[in-house]
Amino acid sequence: MNPDAPQLHTGPEPAGTSTEARVGAYLERIGAERPKRADAGALRELQLRHLTAVPFENISVHLGEDIVLEDGALLDKIVGARRGGFCYELNGAFAYLLRALGFRVTLLQARVFGDGGRLGIPYDHMALRVETDDGTGPWLADVGFGDHAQWPLALDDRTEQEDPRGAFRFREAPQGDVDLLHDGSREFRLDLRPRALADFRVGAWYHRTSPDSHFLRSVVCSRVTDGGRVTLSGRKLVTTVRGVRHETPLATDAEVLAAYRDHFGLALGQLPEVRKQVFDSDSR
Repeated sequence: MNPDAPQLHTGPEPAGTSTEARVGAYLERIGAERPKRADAGALRELQLRHLTAVPFENISVHLGEDIVLEDGALLDKIVGARRGGFCYELNGAFAYLLRALGFRVTLLQARVFGDGGRLGIPYDHMALRVETDDGTGPWLADVGFGDHAQWPLALDDRTEQEDPRGAFRFREAPQGDVDLLHDGSREFRLDLRPRALADFRVGAWYHRTSPDSHFLRSVVCSRVTDGGRVTLSGRKLVTTVRGVRHETPLATDAEVLAAYRDHFGLALGQLPEVRKQVFDSDSR
């Protein structure tokens, strides 16, 4: 077993329903201590802990599971079932934790840049605007964009911001939006107007059902490690340590399930596989 992997828990989780119990269980899930103050240092630590412990994964899409964007359902999945998720789930749950710890959080929608600089759909991505009690920020916190910034980014700063994952910069865009660039390439266009969790249901539905959704094309599970990143893409395990990439093909179902367990702490009852989709041409 990989000693750097999240802990695998196979027993039932405590049934506490109070905010205090949920916050305690969430902090245990990500291996973090309760911060003494809702400041920038605490936010940076919580984001890193989350990225390290909770994988970005689209397994539910390929197992036919519903994506329920409600606080209780998100906590049941990410904390109770010790799963991961994609942006709406990860950042939605992280917003709950941050608010419960005293941070002021606003949900923001973004459109992701694709091939040729083409923008994705509205509500393509969820990110978080976070205000701290130390007068810094506001910060863009994001635990749901795959290989992204390790630390929160200063949202009002238009200069280059150095991060262990590269150089990031916000740039003004039309209609009051801002583009986020990573090492000079545009990642997504951020709409700064506040949104509610329910607003993102249409984006989650699109990415779970549309033939144009890249989430339907492959099964992916990925998280940050101390030295880089580990990703399971289909039957290929990719580890990157201090910039050195190594690929390991996995030949059997047992090897793939073991990789989910050992590298991501996921005990799956069945192997997620890309399902062959049949779409009515009139529905496109």
